[in-house]
Amino acid sequence: MIYVPGDLFSVNPLTAENVPNLFARNERVVCIFDTAFGPMAHILVGATIVGSIETVWSGTVTPPTGQSIRRWDYPAEGDQAIFLKKGEEMGRFKLGSTVINLFPKGAITFDEAIIPGKPTRMGEAYARQNSAEIAAE
Repeated sequence: MIYVPGDLFSVNPLTAENVPNLFARNERVVCIFDTAFGPMAHILVGATIVGSIETVWSGTVTPPTGQSIRRWDYPAEGDQAIFLKKGEEMGRFKLGSTVINLFPKGAITFDEAIIPGKPTRMGEAYARQNSAEIAAE
């Protein structure tokens, strides 16, 4: 898990369209997970008046905010390893913001019913895992 300090611009569509590199400029917490289809980055992006970013394993990550990148390493196995089941909560904002998920190239195919800008809801599929052969291409 990596805390990256930054700005706290709003993440609404109008601001996102008009602030260059908004999601790379805002404060964020980057969580890297090992999954069945390879590494996945789950990026919790801070925003204007977002009171706090938390993870279920470490509690409150921000505030306090800071000027330095902070990093936490967790083992992949053993008592200190973090395992999450499908659909299990991994973190939260104390007020809404946005989350970005990054997957290895070719690992997933987005559902054709997904409409850019439409919120996703818990339990709603937005992609499917590709077979290992497709992901290796």
